[in-house]
Amino acid sequence: MDNEILKLEHVTKKYPGVVALDDVSIGFREGEVHAIAGENGAGKSTLIKIITGAVEATSGSLFYNGQELRNNTPEKTLNMGIAAIYQEFNLFPALTIAENIFHGRYPKKHGMIDRKTMMQEADKILQDLGINIKASEQVKNLSVGYQQLVEIAKSVTRDVKVLIMDEPSAPLTEVEVGHLFEIVERLKKRGVTIIYISHRLEEIFTICDRVSVFRDGKYIQTMDVSDTNVNELICIMVNRELGQQYPAKDYTKGEKVLEIRDLCTDLLDHVSLEAYRGEILGLAGLVGAGRTETARALFGADRYKQGEILINGESVRINSPSEGISHGIGLIPEDRKKEGLVLKLPIRHNISFAHLNAIKRGGIINMEKDREASERYIGQLAIKTPSCEQLAGQLSGGNQQKVVLAKWLFRDSDILIFDEPTRGIDVGAKQEIYRLMVDLVRQGKVLIMISSEMPELIGMSDRILVMHNGKVMGELQKEEFSQERILTLASGIEEDYSGENAG
Repeated sequence: MDNEILKLEHVTKKYPGVVALDDVSIGFREGEVHAIAGENGAGKSTLIKIITGAVEATSGSLFYNGQELRNNTPEKTLNMGIAAIYQEFNLFPALTIAENIFHGRYPKKHGMIDRKTMMQEADKILQDLGINIKASEQVKNLSVGYQQLVEIAKSVTRDVKVLIMDEPSAPLTEVEVGHLFEIVERLKKRGVTIIYISHRLEEIFTICDRVSVFRDGKYIQTMDVSDTNVNELICIMVNRELGQQYPAKDYTKGEKVLEIRDLCTDLLDHVSLEAYRGEILGLAGLVGAGRTETARALFGADRYKQGEILINGESVRINSPSEGISHGIGLIPEDRKKEGLVLKLPIRHNISFAHLNAIKRGGIINMEKDREASERYIGQLAIKTPSCEQLAGQLSGGNQQKVVLAKWLFRDSDILIFDEPTRGIDVGAKQEIYRLMVDLVRQGKVLIMISSEMPELIGMSDRILVMHNGKVMGELQKEEFSQERILTLASGIEEDYSGENAG
């Protein structure tokens, strides 16, 4: 079409033994929000990398403003006005937010970096985007959600014509997602083309104009969002029928296993909770509410200054992850790539890493036992991999999450904390994770789930604690669940459940 700012024609990308993109032709119109949908392995990430110049296509052509791009590089495409926000952040942890936003184009005065101007401009950018953090804050001190917002701020401040967003809302809560949509609408009004990739299909129908489906490296079709619906889109994506989104809960609440009393850290304010066998305890809240901090303190990753942890009625002190592990606690972290896996090691090492004593003989790791253990969990959790020797970093997001879970199953952890369990995972893999979680509850494991996806939180939890600013604001039973009540408590507003507001 005449108003297509970006177009791919017959693009193929081959790796040894794999065709990542297979003869793809697709166009993107100026000023539209165009979604790319597909399961993990569909070819979405490869498409992004070819558009941005991060990888070179094996064959085919890429056109921008009617001109064919040759010998493309990330720097070249960025200078032309094509930018991307990747799932894996491209930030410098030791630098401030301002330094990250202006990296490579610092404002200068007398040949030196003008730090005062840089901070003022960065603070204004954050303020305009509604991001409530100071530009002088170091990125390493930010949560994953805030780091994503910095990525967005960094990208939208450039004079972009095409902005690719790869799972931009994955670490964000409902409120932050709403703000992201406002940013997208502002950019669209400026004529910016947004290529939007998200496993949260409801977002596609909220913010996008068109959606293109990829499957197994092939382009399938493009539709106007107004002409389709979620169920049709899922069927086209997976090419198979999916059952009920959330599995049936055929278990009964049992005895109390975990109790936290008045836990305090620099970020937590007298947090108390109880967790039982036979239920999934959900933790709700906005970014910075203290959900992840509670999980980290319980696991021993962060020290707590005050409070008590009881397991099976016995008071325990947990000062390190090794102590948390020894007390039967396993953490499936929010950032599985950085905190849950060693990406450059094989699957088998990642599975056995937390329980090396089980595969040692005479103080030396028994390779046969190591392989047997990993192959057992690869089969049990249906991890899609050629072998246990596959590097963890080469797996899809859903299979990486299963490897993290396998590590704690091999350790036989009794208390499992799932922090954003389906972040960046496609719709089919999500259902597999949900089924595994329910199976674990049936087996008697204690599950605590942190999620920023409201449908997931309501669909999977049996009881929800809502946090705000390091405090527990309230507890909701299954029959009390609603998005409105969760968001009210998450915003720091206490409800009177005995009165009219309780409905």
